[in-house]
Formats: sequence, structure tokens, C-alpha cells
Amino acid sequence: MNILIINSGSSSIKYQLLEMPSAQVICLGMIERIGSKEAILTFKSQDYKIERICEIPNHKAGLERITDLLLDNEKGVLKSTDDIEAIGHRVVHGGSTYTKTTLINEEVKNKIKTLSPLAPLHNPANLEGILMAEELFDTAKQFVVFDTAFHGTIPVKAKKYAIPNELYNNKGIQAYGFHGTSHKYVSEKANAFLDKKNTKLISIHLGNGCSITAIKDGKSIDHSMGFAPSNGLVMGTRSGDIDHTIIFYMVNTLGYSLGEVNELLNKESGMLGLTGFNDLRDIESEARKGNASCILALEMNAYRIKKYIGAYIAAMNGVDAIIFTAGIGENSSLMRQLVCKDMDYFNIHLDDAENDLKSSTFREVNSIDSKVKILVIPTNEELEIAKQVFDLLS
Repeated sequence: MNILIINSGSSSIKYQLLEMPSAQVICLGMIERIGSKEAILTFKSQDYKIERICEIPNHKAGLERITDLLLDNEKGVLKSTDDIEAIGHRVVHGGSTYTKTTLINEEVKNKIKTLSPLAPLHNPANLEGILMAEELFDTAKQFVVFDTAFHGTIPVKAKKYAIPNELYNNKGIQAYGFHGTSHKYVSEKANAFLDKKNTKLISIHLGNGCSITAIKDGKSIDHSMGFAPSNGLVMGTRSGDIDHTIIFYMVNTLGYSLGEVNELLNKESGMLGLTGFNDLRDIESEARKGNASCILALEMNAYRIKKYIGAYIAAMNGVDAIIFTAGIGENSSLMRQLVCKDMDYFNIHLDDAENDLKSSTFREVNSIDSKVKILVIPTNEELEIAKQVFDLLS
């Protein structure tokens, strides 16, 4: 069957059309820098490869462009929308309600909307994709895979906050974890490579959104993001970890409204707030020119990651492999170098030559004498979602 996967990130949409169960890719593509006048749209099939720079103001406009390409008389791969039998959507926040692949109905859509304040950069875009897909592909069954699902194995001692019990027991306030589809996919690839029954992995997902997960014996046991996908590592526009007292200070002393603080921490902070850029490619380019703000921001970003690596090694009492994945993790040799620098105590040693090689495949970039494997594993959330949807339909 033909399964279309729609994966909306905070500033991107990735899509794949796959024939299952062969996992043959019929076409794939991506829109990057959504909200920019210089958004990048790509489309690749067996016969055509398209890359355009264009203005794509929001996720809705991006999804309309993708649908037009799929149905294009000359370059498209579909004769009719009826050619799609199922659509799998990635949704960031499922709360504690949804821990498995789920058929979409009104109740599911309402829950996604209810949880939007907890994932304001993601759930609204995810829901927009679902509503448009239902309208455009009205004969296809629609499914959702939640980013939070993989982290359902995090123990209470790691996911519960030190606040009154009633908020955990009755209000659902806890750490949920995100990017679960990606962390699950790359950790399974790493386990197959290591060929060990029991493993201790640290998976680092670095894109516009960033997170890090401790994975023991195939299960998530701790994760940098929490109640919402806003804390933890430094991200493109999100601050990551911050002293919550700053929020009260900004409101009570500096005169910000709560809405303004929320906007600032989610859309105006992170690498954007530090440098004026939220795309790491631009920041690295400026750093090479000697831009002091960009150099410091890269150092801050790597330092935060290193602190989490140390914490998760302690939590698991060791580590077999560190995984770099997603757009930055897979493509930025500089970020990998900054993270792995001065980690001798843990016997983590990078091979600079291997690290600098440009490649889009699974690769090992640690030196021969490193006791910890350093793996670059391209994530494929779309394939993982397609597998889960197909399994549910089979």
C-alpha cells in the first residue's frame, strides 16, 4: 500500500511517499526555513529532482506546495489523491493519553488542540497538516504517531518534578519527552550495529529543536525536554534550560506580560537570541568570519550538550555509544567536534578526519582508541512512522 508521511517540525516539513511493506520510497522532500522569504523546497522522485528558493510564510502554505508537487501533471507521482491509502502524521505532544500509533478521529484532534499550549511551535502545525490532509486526501485513513510515546518508559523518579504530588497525580504535570520517533529509530540502528543485548546509549537529536536521551536496553530512561518541548538544550529559537525565577522577574519587575515572555522564550531566544540567526549554517559561517557572538553561541550550545552527556553517563553508570542525528547532528562536523572535545576522562575520542568527511550514511567517527563509539546516524522518522502505520493496518 502507498503511505504518505507528513512530518512537521517547528520550522520545517519533511514528507515521504512510501510503498509498504517494501519501504520503497516513491518520492520524498522537505521544506526548510518556513516563515522565511528564502525557504528551501525540495522534491525528489525517480525521474525528477527539484530545489527551489521561495517564500513560504507558514506550514499551511508549505503543505499546499507539497500537494501540488505530488499531483503535478508532469513531475508528480500521483494520478489522484485516491492513490494514497493511509497517511501517517507526526505530532509532538500526546500527553499521557496516547502512547501508541492512533487512528485519527475528532477526539484525537481535539486532544492535539488542547495540548497545543504545551507545544506551541509544533502541535498547531501538526494539526494543520492533519486537517489539510483530511480535506485533500479524503479517502485515506489518517494516523498519528506521537513524539512523546517512546518516552513512556521513563521511570517516575526521572519524570516527576519536586512539586506538590497533586499536580502529578491529578493534573498530569510531569516530564513527557519529545523527538521520540527519531530517538527510537536511531537507537535501534545503533543496537543492531553494536550487536549487543544490553546497551547504554546517548542519542543527541540536533535540529532547530534539540534534545538528548538516555536509552538503556532499548528503552528511554531520561530525556532533556520535559512538560513541553522547550527546556534542555539550546535550540534554534528556544532557550532550553532557564531559571524559572527569571520569568517572574521579567513579569513583576521588567513589565513583560506572560504572553510576551512565552513568545520570547520560544521564538526569540536560543541561537536566534544569541546571534540574530536561528540556522546553524549561518551561525557557523559567521563564526568563521570571527563573529564573537556566533563563536560564543556555538560554545554555549556544545557546553550544554556536554553537561547532559555527563549526567546521563552517571544515570546509566556508563555508555556504549553516543549518537548524533537530525539536521545539525548529521551535518555539522564542527558541532560534533565541540561536543566531543576534552572528553578524555570518559574515553570519548573523535577521529577528526572521519568526522570531517561529508556523508549522508550511517558512520562511525570515533578514533580507534575510543572506548565509546561515536555514531552519526541519519534519522528517518518518516520510515519509522510508516512502519508503525503499516503494522497497525496489517
